Amino acid sequence: MTLTERADTRAWVLHPDIPNAASGRDPQLALEEAVSLGHALPGLDVVGAQVVRVRQPHPGTLFGKGKLEELHALIDAQEIELVLIDGPVTPVQQRNLEKAWGVKLLDRTGLILEIFSDRAATREGVLQVEMAALSYQRTRLVRAWTHLERQRGGLGFVGGPGETQIEADRRAIDEQLVRLRRQLSKVVRTRELHRAARAKVPFPIVALVGYTNAGKSTLFNRMTGADVMAKDMLFATLDPTMRRIELPGGGPEVILSDTVGFISDLPTELVAAFRATLEEVLAADLIVHVRDISHPESEAQARDVRTILESLGVRDSIPQIEVWNKIDKLDDETRQAVLTRAARHEHVQALSAVTGEGMSELVGVITSAMTDTTQEAHLHLRFDEGRKRAWLYERGLIEDERQTEDGFDLTVRWSLRQQAQFEQV
Repeated sequence: MTLTERADTRAWVLHPDIPNAASGRDPQLALEEAVSLGHALPGLDVVGAQVVRVRQPHPGTLFGKGKLEELHALIDAQEIELVLIDGPVTPVQQRNLEKAWGVKLLDRTGLILEIFSDRAATREGVLQVEMAALSYQRTRLVRAWTHLERQRGGLGFVGGPGETQIEADRRAIDEQLVRLRRQLSKVVRTRELHRAARAKVPFPIVALVGYTNAGKSTLFNRMTGADVMAKDMLFATLDPTMRRIELPGGGPEVILSDTVGFISDLPTELVAAFRATLEEVLAADLIVHVRDISHPESEAQARDVRTILESLGVRDSIPQIEVWNKIDKLDDETRQAVLTRAARHEHVQALSAVTGEGMSELVGVITSAMTDTTQEAHLHLRFDEGRKRAWLYERGLIEDERQTEDGFDLTVRWSLRQQAQFEQV
């Protein structure tokens, strides 16, 4: 189903409140986030939403018989065309619910995939979303060809034609995935060339990460003067944006990278598909974790971001700064309490990317962090290693030099990244 081709599809959002659920999130806040996801997709008119208490999930329909009928009456009365369920729905549950209610249904993963499909702008992003969607669809294939069941025959064909159709569909999806992987590998190679070219430039990379709608793009625009799309909307930006900036006050030049926002229960298909894009985070010299400190579940969102960073393989050795954004949304008393808490932590900065309050302090923290990541080293270069010496001079890394009988003794100050680059010269 291509939602973007239809205008004003009437949608209803349901958040199943399951006791002892692993997330432990507030059901009402989770519902609000799900509604925001619905609003993030063009052509959807979210006419209503509700939390549905589910004591024991039904394996075939998720909801019990009574709740199923109650929701059916609501869907008919509201003329709903699409139901969005904020949570995982098995293929069998999806098929049975669509049949019982006579509407289309999307679970949380399906909805996020639709949003990503609508937002992906670069060739790489489009391919990654397509691969994620196909991987997701492959798991949704269930035997719905009931009209073929009567044709089940002997001769050892126990499964019957329905299963044969499923296998054909799986084979077609697998072939398409192989084709997409080939295309993506070419695009990824191009990105690797760009990354290698950047590695030759002595600018450290500062990566902005955070929960979706935490204000990363607004902060990016404030620091770079760029016009990256920044809206009060989930997943306003998808493809990473990079800009070279010179930190004020004599600070170093850095490359600032704005990455895709994270979200709780981010589909595993998307994490895998976007790994190449998120590798920009792995190459960072400094990670700036942007948090919406005005959100009631800011701490839970921060935990989700840290979990995804760990799953990506981000090393503990990469220094991190926490930015508590959106203090302009807090009342005076709460704002003062947040500022006091932030002041107690060396690598935490409270600010407002919209008003600019606290921005100069953040720049100071980043500059300090960039300085802290450098170290002094002593080198000896022979006379015939002039290329390496020139490389060090071009980047202003030499602090002291003494000529000896067979070459030069140098004292340099560099980052681990610059040291790795020097070893490739």
